[in-house]
Amino acid sequence: MCECHDVLNKVYDPSEYVYPVGTKKGSTTRYWDCCKPSCSWPEKAPVSEPVRQCGVDGITPLSNYNVKSGCEGGDSFMCSDQRPWAVSEVLSYGFAAASISGLTEKEWCCRCYALTFTSGPVKGKQMVVQVTNTGGDLDDNHFDLQIPGGGFGIFNGCSSQFGTPDEVWGSRYGGVANRRDCDALPEPLIESCYWRFDWFYNADNPSMVFEEVECPKELTERTGCIHK
Repeated sequence: MCECHDVLNKVYDPSEYVYPVGTKKGSTTRYWDCCKPSCSWPEKAPVSEPVRQCGVDGITPLSNYNVKSGCEGGDSFMCSDQRPWAVSEVLSYGFAAASISGLTEKEWCCRCYALTFTSGPVKGKQMVVQVTNTGGDLDDNHFDLQIPGGGFGIFNGCSSQFGTPDEVWGSRYGGVANRRDCDALPEPLIESCYWRFDWFYNADNPSMVFEEVECPKELTERTGCIHK
């Protein structure tokens, strides 16, 4: 079992980094609302194809990108595999909604960024995310990490998608309170809910620095989306 003192005082050797440490300062939050990603709409950006969207099972891709979001009574939802996972002790991959200073959605949809956390128990860890969504409530240089059980935020498509009570998903802002609450989530999402407590150490909106990087194929294989 990890001691809190050891976690908070862990120093990562730069030689452990696979990705560059950025210079742009930013903030993070977390969410999982199950809604169709904004970058799934056609002609949002010059991309190979829009971000993959799924049917109500969270698995079956939908080829008609004009299908209305499940958060608006439609049949399109976030695919359940667009969730975070650990690559190593110091690196994770995942997805995020974002708002980046000086850019528009046309420019950030499906691009990837290396985040190096600068506060909290994950200070020094890195996460590479592909941007699949945006949000009207996001500030500049703000990445809202897609973490199952991380809180709905403004919209909730999860209760209708999975037929679950709202309370299973925790607080609207913040999500589930502890690791054992993850067990009540739909089975495909449980492991990535655990990730928040196991790799991310339940960090609460850590600050970070970021840099654009080439998207790992492990991310683009899940979204089908490559920015041209």
